[in-house]
Amino acid sequence: MADPDEDPTAAVEEPAKVMRIGMMLKQLLEEVKAAPLDEAARDRLAEVHARSVAELRTGLSEDLAAELDRITLPFSDDAAPSDAELRVAQAQLVGWLEGLFHGIQTALVAQQMMAQNQLATMRRALPPGMTLPVHGRLGQQSGQGGQGGQAEQSGQGQDRPGQYL
Repeated sequence: MADPDEDPTAAVEEPAKVMRIGMMLKQLLEEVKAAPLDEAARDRLAEVHARSVAELRTGLSEDLAAELDRITLPFSDDAAPSDAELRVAQAQLVGWLEGLFHGIQTALVAQQMMAQNQLATMRRALPPGMTLPVHGRLGQQSGQGGQGGQAEQSGQGQDRPGQYL
């Protein structure tokens, strides 16, 4: 497993799966808020909730799966959970997932900023007029070759047969 400090997405082994389940849970939470549920619907939603947590675990690192286990409490087996219990459980899970997504986004932004700072440091360390390689080409002194260089402007060094009027 990769170090989450090196690669912030490493904690989520299957990001697409986690995103799909997260979106589904968010929609389910909206549905639970919108209408009262009968006992069969509450049983079904409790089952969907439990399966979703199990599926989420398979897409997460061991650390995040353990954290998910600690925050999700099972429903009692003797009766269907109430609307309120379902709302709380769904909201808790959706909130945890949103926190996970925001944490990954924050880590990615920080990683990008570090890379930009490293690039700026490398550019400052170059001798005057030198550039870093761009798209596989080596950098060159400014004013030598490349577009706008004197050799190209005067037409020297170009493969052109004859002159055209």
